[in-house]
Amino acid sequence: MSPNCLPLFPLGTVLFPGGVLPLRIFEPRYLDLIRDCSRQGSGFGVCLILEGREVGEPAVPAALGCEARIIDFSTTGDGLLGITVEGARRFHVERTKVRDNGLIVADVRWLDEAPPTRLGPEHELLATLLQRLFDRAGSPHDKIEKSRFADADWIGWRLAEWLPLAVTERQHLLQVDSPQARLQYLIERLPDFQPE
Repeated sequence: MSPNCLPLFPLGTVLFPGGVLPLRIFEPRYLDLIRDCSRQGSGFGVCLILEGREVGEPAVPAALGCEARIIDFSTTGDGLLGITVEGARRFHVERTKVRDNGLIVADVRWLDEAPPTRLGPEHELLATLLQRLFDRAGSPHDKIEKSRFADADWIGWRLAEWLPLAVTERQHLLQVDSPQARLQYLIERLPDFQPE
């Protein structure tokens, strides 16, 4: 498989760079996908489903997704294969084809990531909010290095995961290239999350 060819796993959720996502695997096409990724040490693409469902016929995936790298395997309580993935690079789907087993494979263009950017004073409230969310969540979130809370990109991705946003908003934030623009969107949404 070429470095720009990526098998896709369409889901009803959005994976962000640096994010962690547990998955239950039971469909044969995805069991094969996980086996192949494990053997090759490669990842697969997670894209939000635009039309269709996670199970059954191939779904229509969003054109922008995030590479998933397997970081853990387990067996779920119901005896299925469980994996945990971590989000890596973002990509844009250029073309897709569906294999005989229903697996969607895409030619992708990897997106350039923004260089490391320090959190600006206008967005420091977001770092404070994220620290409080992590402190409440407890281990392992309360053990994160304090230096991470000065990284604009990391703050934006983590808040996009933790705030009660609609899945369409999460997809929008995944598509935003600028960490500052992502943070500005989030800070403007904060009043909507205040209890009345």
